Amino acid sequence: MIRLYDFGIWLYGFGLWLASFFDKKAKLWVQGRQDIFSNISSQITDNQPTVWFHCASLGEFEQGRPLIEKIKKDLPDYKIFLTFFSPSGLEIRKNYKYADHIFYLPLDTTKNAKQFLKIVQPQIVFFVKYEFWYNYLKQLNQEKIPTYLVSSIFREDQIFFKPYGSFFKKMLFFFDHIFVQNEYSKSILLENKVSHVSVAGDTRVDRVLEIQKNKRSFDEIIFFKGNTEILIGGSTWPSEEDILIKWIYTQNDLHWKFIIAPHDISEHRLLEIEKKLNVNSVRFSKANALNSAAAKVMIIDNIGMLSSLYQYGKIALIGGGFGNGIHNTLEPITFGLPVIFGEKYQKFEEANKLVETGGGYSIKNYDEFNYIMKSLENDDFYNNASTNAEKYVLKNQGATMKIFDFIFKGK
Repeated sequence: MIRLYDFGIWLYGFGLWLASFFDKKAKLWVQGRQDIFSNISSQITDNQPTVWFHCASLGEFEQGRPLIEKIKKDLPDYKIFLTFFSPSGLEIRKNYKYADHIFYLPLDTTKNAKQFLKIVQPQIVFFVKYEFWYNYLKQLNQEKIPTYLVSSIFREDQIFFKPYGSFFKKMLFFFDHIFVQNEYSKSILLENKVSHVSVAGDTRVDRVLEIQKNKRSFDEIIFFKGNTEILIGGSTWPSEEDILIKWIYTQNDLHWKFIIAPHDISEHRLLEIEKKLNVNSVRFSKANALNSAAAKVMIIDNIGMLSSLYQYGKIALIGGGFGNGIHNTLEPITFGLPVIFGEKYQKFEEANKLVETGGGYSIKNYDEFNYIMKSLENDDFYNNASTNAEKYVLKNQGATMKIFDFIFKGK
């Protein structure tokens, strides 16, 4: 099986190399790994103890971030070595100030794993949520380097627990300890004789509370909002935008304004949204006091401000639920916003709990969205939803401290 796995890894790398000739993201993936070992070696100039964090992309980074910053604050003698698999993570966070070194993860081969660990020499390793690379994990285990999986979620239908998944299940035993988000994940692991597990929760909760505490203010949004209520479309795709824009058509009074923050902010997508709108809109990059106040819709054409924008909202429509899975719902509920999203939310612990408690609502189409919006116009219904949304965050904070204490204080 290992030969088949290694061949699959090689094939994956070769496929990305071919794709790099016509795909920008694939090109970044390939270029970022050129001469990577010599680049790493040139940066590491001392024998200071190192903690290695590996994240697939931006979402996983935000999950690992509270733990990185906790270590940096309380254990300043450690250097942080941060790797990403995807360009969408590294290119956005390549200047992250709390990491001493930031690189792409070399392809998962035995040779690369040995060379990487020989150069970096980490004392402790954290893989975040869903990252499982057999050769790296096996080599870490063989070299007896403490390795932890944090903020993970497990389901019965994952390959680890299939009759043909024994090879992948081995990877779970390479970790010294696995920190899961919920009791259900723990029970699945225990049923499969993976006993080095404990429930810590989701470190992203600690991150969004920190964002709330240090939220940024935007004069353009204050001018735009005025005395209205704002419905925010966060990380939207065309499916959510079509629903939102159809609903905008029905709002002829001055009660509502709308912010659309698309997942893809390419010029093509921004123009696509603007063409669909039949009301006055303005892009954030072109906003001023006059045109903001006059606009019905604000289109966010940058990355990085959405998490603070939710402070101005009343309700959030979150993107991704009609595709591969919803985007971040923790950011809006931290500010007490009820959230609405598509059908594909089951892989996200917080979304499941929000649907159960009435702080979040899953929809299949425009009619269901319209029904929820009308329900939320009732003050009692809205206040209950808002309270339930915020309660989830307050109830589930503290995962970072649980993990930190377990590893560094022996608790």
